[in-house]
Amino acid sequence: MDALSHLSREGVSAVGFLKSDITRDSCTLTEKYSESGYDRWWHSFTGKSRETGRERSFFIEFYLCKSPASSYLMVRAGAWGEGASQLCRFFPWRDVAVNRKAPFALAAEDCYLSETAAKGRILVTEETAAAHPEYMCQAGKMSWKLKIRKKLPFNTGYGAGKLLRALHALEMYWHAEGLETEYSGIVRWNGEEYDVIPEKSCGYADKKWGSAFVSPWVQMSSGHLTGRFTGHPLKNSVFAIGGGRPKIFGIPMNQRLSGAFCHEGQEYEFNFFKLWDLVRTRFDCRETKDEIIWRVRQESRTALMHAEIRCRKKEMLLLNYRAPDGSKRRYGIWSGGTGTGRIRLYKKEGIYRTLVDDVYVKNARCEYGEYCDD
Repeated sequence: MDALSHLSREGVSAVGFLKSDITRDSCTLTEKYSESGYDRWWHSFTGKSRETGRERSFFIEFYLCKSPASSYLMVRAGAWGEGASQLCRFFPWRDVAVNRKAPFALAAEDCYLSETAAKGRILVTEETAAAHPEYMCQAGKMSWKLKIRKKLPFNTGYGAGKLLRALHALEMYWHAEGLETEYSGIVRWNGEEYDVIPEKSCGYADKKWGSAFVSPWVQMSSGHLTGRFTGHPLKNSVFAIGGGRPKIFGIPMNQRLSGAFCHEGQEYEFNFFKLWDLVRTRFDCRETKDEIIWRVRQESRTALMHAEIRCRKKEMLLLNYRAPDGSKRRYGIWSGGTGTGRIRLYKKEGIYRTLVDDVYVKNARCEYGEYCDD
C-alpha cells in the first residue's frame, strides 16, 4: 500500500506537505552531480533488547558520493544513548549497483537499501579503527534485516521540486518520504539482539542530496509525542524541522528552516519556499559542556510553533563527511536520537492566537552541523 492510500485510510487528507513523491528518493548523481555530488539516505528507529527489555535508538545511513578525489558508497550504522558509537563500511563505486529510477534500490555485497527494505552488516576491529582514522568510526559490529513502511511524508514542495533541481539552484535538497515510518525486523548490536516492533519503532526516513552541505545545518524530528495537559500519547502526530543557511544560486539565505507538524491529522506547515505563507523563523543552537540545545520559533500566516529540544552529548555522536568537491573541508554533525523537549503549537486568526497543544517530546532525532577546515 502506498503512502497516499495509507493517508486516506487513516483519515488524513493528502494535501499540504503530506504528498508522497518517491522520485525524490532516486539516485541523482547524473549531469552536474556526476563528477561532484552526493545522495544521503537516512533511517532511524528504536529496538527492544531481547536480553534486558530496554529500548535503544539506532540509525542506518547509505551515503553515495561522486568526487574528483574518489567515488564510493559509505554505509554507516550505529546506536545513540549510553555507549553511543558508529561503524562505517566503504565500497568503491565499481562494486555498487544502483537502480536510478523510482522506486530506487541500492546494493553493495551484502548491504541493501530500498523503499521497503534494508539489510547489511558492518564489522570494525579495534586494530582497523586505530589504523584508519579516515574511516571516522569506532570498533564494533552491527547487522540488520528490516522491513520499511513509510506512512507519512514531509514534501518540501518547491524546495526540492523539478524546476529547482533542474536549475541546480540549491547546494542541498531535502525530502522526508518517511516523516513517520514503521520498521520491523531484527538488529544485532555488539552481540546483543534487538527486536524492532512496527508500532513502537519511532521511525524516521529521509534523503538529502546535492553538491555541498548547508552550513550550519539544523534538524529535529520525532513521533514520540505526549500532550502536556492530558498526559496521553499523540498517536497520529509527528513533526520535523530542517534547514539552516542555504545558498540559492550561490547566495546565502540566513535563518531559513522548513518545518512541519502533523498534529492528530491536522497539518501545520512552516515552509520558507512558500512565500505566500509569510513564514518567519528564528533559531538558536548552542553547545554547552554537557548538551546541545536547539531553540526554534516559526510563524506563518495561520500558525506559530515554539520548539526547544536538548540532547546530552554523551549520548550523541559526531558524524564527519568530506566535501564532495574533494577539498579538505570537513563537515561535522552532532547527531542524537535521544533528544527530549517541548513544543507549543498555536493557531492564528488575525491578531489572535489559540493554543492547539503543549507537547512533550521524546526520542527526538536531532542534528547540528557546520563545515570546518582540517
